[in-house]
Amino acid sequence: MNFLPQRQVHLDFHTTESIDGIGSRFDKKQFQSCLKKGHVNSVTVFAKCHHGWAYFPSETNEMHPGLHGFDLLSAQLEACEEIGVQAPIYISAGFDQKYLVEHPEDLLVWPWDAPALEIGVEEDGHKYIADKPGFRVICFNTPYLEVLKKQVEEVVRKFNPIGIFLDIVGPRLCFCKNCRRDVIAMGLDPEVPENYWPVADAVYKKYYTTINEAARAIKPDVRIFHNGGHIACGQRERAHANTHLELESLPTGGWGYDHFPKSAKYVKNLGMDYLGMTGKFHSTWGEFGGFKHPNALKYEVALSLANGAKCSIGDQMHPYGFLDDATYELIGAAYAEAEKVEEYCYDIDVVAQIGILEKEGFVRTNSQGTQCDTGANRMMLEGKYLYENIDTECDFSKYKLIILPDSVKAEGELKAKLQDFVKNGGKVLCTGYAGTDENNEFAFDLGVKFIGKSDVNPSYYRPDYEAVGLSSTKYVMFSNKYDVELTDGKVMGYVRNSFFNREPQHFCSHKHTPFTMEDAFPGVVLGKDGGYIAWEIFSEYADVGSIILKDTVIRVIDEILGDDKIIKTNLPAGAVVTLNEQKAEERFVLHSLYAAPVVRGKSTQIIEDLVPLHNSEFEIKISKKIKKVKLVPQNKAIKFKQKNGIVSFKIDEFSCSQIVVLEY
Repeated sequence: MNFLPQRQVHLDFHTTESIDGIGSRFDKKQFQSCLKKGHVNSVTVFAKCHHGWAYFPSETNEMHPGLHGFDLLSAQLEACEEIGVQAPIYISAGFDQKYLVEHPEDLLVWPWDAPALEIGVEEDGHKYIADKPGFRVICFNTPYLEVLKKQVEEVVRKFNPIGIFLDIVGPRLCFCKNCRRDVIAMGLDPEVPENYWPVADAVYKKYYTTINEAARAIKPDVRIFHNGGHIACGQRERAHANTHLELESLPTGGWGYDHFPKSAKYVKNLGMDYLGMTGKFHSTWGEFGGFKHPNALKYEVALSLANGAKCSIGDQMHPYGFLDDATYELIGAAYAEAEKVEEYCYDIDVVAQIGILEKEGFVRTNSQGTQCDTGANRMMLEGKYLYENIDTECDFSKYKLIILPDSVKAEGELKAKLQDFVKNGGKVLCTGYAGTDENNEFAFDLGVKFIGKSDVNPSYYRPDYEAVGLSSTKYVMFSNKYDVELTDGKVMGYVRNSFFNREPQHFCSHKHTPFTMEDAFPGVVLGKDGGYIAWEIFSEYADVGSIILKDTVIRVIDEILGDDKIIKTNLPAGAVVTLNEQKAEERFVLHSLYAAPVVRGKSTQIIEDLVPLHNSEFEIKISKKIKKVKLVPQNKAIKFKQKNGIVSFKIDEFSCSQIVVLEY
């Protein structure tokens, strides 16, 4: 499916009843002027916000009292229609502050909450939830679901929207009396928090089924997206409850710059149209007067394009109903560049030779233990490997190598599928206790026999080669280590234990104990079916980032791939490379991006400077005969060579991003 507009704005409008004059300065011409200035071709407008108010005369909800009868939603829809801008409609689902102060019994109850919060009354007569400022989630296992359904039906019937966006949804643990009742009905112990997950799943499925059926009964082709802030790997049924996907990922808003590539590398396998959603804010949603550097937004838009995603940028309209001109100058600078290259960015097949079997596909998204996915993604990006994130339903045969990071076990049907993969020539890379089966034995021939988890921490790695450009030495490893016994593998390096673990009764120096002088176990091994690394090395890279961790993984992967690595380049570690194929146009499209986020304040990742890169060299392994190589959008042909299936060329200089098209 390929039907989403390319340059969207998600226009938040969460507006309290404590402010009057809502929409009083809305001006159609000013609204249209900003959208044009921003090169915007779709904007999400609000029917209902987190505060619970409607922004049109509603029969199923209360209109915002500050509107004084002004139908702001219809005015925005009319303005968009006149200039050919699409306008899907936003409906707050999981947050409804107005409803909750009237129905506190429908609150989603966390383990540390009281069954219902006390309702107080301010001096001015406004009701409030007696808690710190902020929105609270509603449980859908309550009469509220029927209320929401009627609100959705009214919006679809009255406005015939191209799409609806429902926010703050997903399966959530709730300990309210209704969810407790259902846990008991399932025969489960209601005192065990994990037993509430089956109810959470059932409640969420009932929610999206109810809303989808209600909306489609009125408009069968309406676009629907249920937003929970993340598309979880392995949760295909939930993903396909949507007509398309919107990957909410504000780098400065808590997601960081790791999140979007990780998410996009998975959803491309789902066969759905999708977009990447960032924000114009310095930090996150609801930040009035906050702006990120234009270079950051330029990079984030280019990153979406490189991953085959349409683009969405979050903004929030002032309560008086006007758009900020400076915001749309900021957005327009990024979208003007995107508009020039869009024809090269969609209807693509991703070129990938590595699949990361993500841990997230085996656990809940709010569970611990998926740092290994983050570490693996960082290493693949920094190592310039062409990869995708996969779940157990993906076609394994398209990859040369599948990575099982740290704790992904090979059990049951997955074991059989992976064994077929290696029988047909594929290779696996397992780290930690990944790749072990139900019997705690390796499901593949990795050249070693699995013994078990070591109680030594930290341990040390002694490579049989010069790592990270240094003479032979021993490198400290802080993650869990697993002992193995060599069978017929090729050892690349060994484990050295420390003298003892740091304890009150015996410790050495400031941090940890040094290494002994004897090799204890194989640490990195190549076997017939792939490679094995004895540490939870990907999780450690996400946490610590030590150079030896990445160097070790890259050496193992390069040994496994040999001459089959598709891209070789001198780009720095922080650069991002993707390669896509547009078969209908008979061309490959290479995206190269570079920006260096720095931490400002306590933890906010900021992109400010875009440092040009010079003399970027590429060797790309392509079987097709290449006729022409050109830079886009410059439409400038560049010199190239093709010999023995390797296309080589050089980009003299680029800043932020450069697209190279290889026509065949």
